[in-house]
Amino acid sequence: FPKINTIFTGVPKTGCTNWIAALLRAEGILNKEPNPSKLNWVHGKTSLNYRMKHVPSNVSSSDFEKAFSFAVVRNPWTRLVSGFRDKLSSETTQGPSLRSFSLWIIRQIRGVKDPKLLRDLYPTFDEFARWLIKRSGTANGHFKPQTSELCLRHARYDYMVALEYSGSLSQEILAKINASATSLLGSYDESKDPRLQKSTLYAKKWLSELDQNVVDQLYSIFEADFALLNYSNFTHPDFPLPLHNL
Repeated sequence: FPKINTIFTGVPKTGCTNWIAALLRAEGILNKEPNPSKLNWVHGKTSLNYRMKHVPSNVSSSDFEKAFSFAVVRNPWTRLVSGFRDKLSSETTQGPSLRSFSLWIIRQIRGVKDPKLLRDLYPTFDEFARWLIKRSGTANGHFKPQTSELCLRHARYDYMVALEYSGSLSQEILAKINASATSLLGSYDESKDPRLQKSTLYAKKWLSELDQNVVDQLYSIFEADFALLNYSNFTHPDFPLPLHNL
């Protein structure tokens, strides 16, 4: 975002849609606050020219160093559950926006091939977990390790923001880029406490029901993500918060 001299890495399922909308307002591209329930368009033409691949080749490494840069990350367990709910599940308020992937999982894990039978089938979280292990976590950007999305090559990030604290940290970030008049639109979850939000509660339940070997294999895929901010395990009383004060 050249006007506000800011580099933002939008990792899927970390509130990146909300952040992009806020940065577009700070950049002066949006003149009014958008509808928080209809934000997916920000990933289209509106923000396309601001993506890293469209940065002119004459931008030097020193230009990257001078820009303010940040990324938002999330507890890998709640991110995984959120991605499943939003993209693959049968929840009426969430998925399945990646319907082709949910059918792919059914075909691979259950062996169902008949289109008529597939039409009304959705994967369970256990099936999704086993499928993801088979794919080594590389199936789709929404399910890849967050570390694979961090793409700042010419400089170090100034801030690595935990999604769990983005409500309080967002104003500090926006003040850094002289955009204090802008704010995040907030979570659609009824609870503001990350420990009580739906994806957290589902993660505790679903992960505890998995075979321990499956949990261990999933953890090995996302181990670097846990290390980013020393994220808690789903068995910890403060899950999904990082295990230190930010």
